Amino acid sequence: MFEWNKNQPIFLQIRQKIIEMILNKNVSSGEALPSVRQLSTELSVNPLTVTKAYQSLVDLQIIEKKRGLGMFVMENSHEQLLTIERDKFLKEEWPHILKRLASLGIKLKDLAKKEQVA
Repeated sequence: MFEWNKNQPIFLQIRQKIIEMILNKNVSSGEALPSVRQLSTELSVNPLTVTKAYQSLVDLQIIEKKRGLGMFVMENSHEQLLTIERDKFLKEEWPHILKRLASLGIKLKDLAKKEQVA
């Protein structure tokens, strides 16, 4: 069973899971996603929560609803998500990482050297 992070809305966690599936190429362009009912049963959440997660991805034009068929991954969604997630990382996460590195006295060049050794 999936464990939820209590500090973040469940629909955002579901959305992120789908984003990771697309980025990791577990689902590809044109492929169907699980139905709202199926996913809500699997995750033991309200169908409205799954619908909200799906709708947020429709709004980003990552997935599309095909009437009577379900939700499908759109063309170029992988590339589009790479751009969105990279921008998000650089704006939201990277500044915190840089501050943490500075507080620990770790320089970026030292990290690059350790990466080459590993």
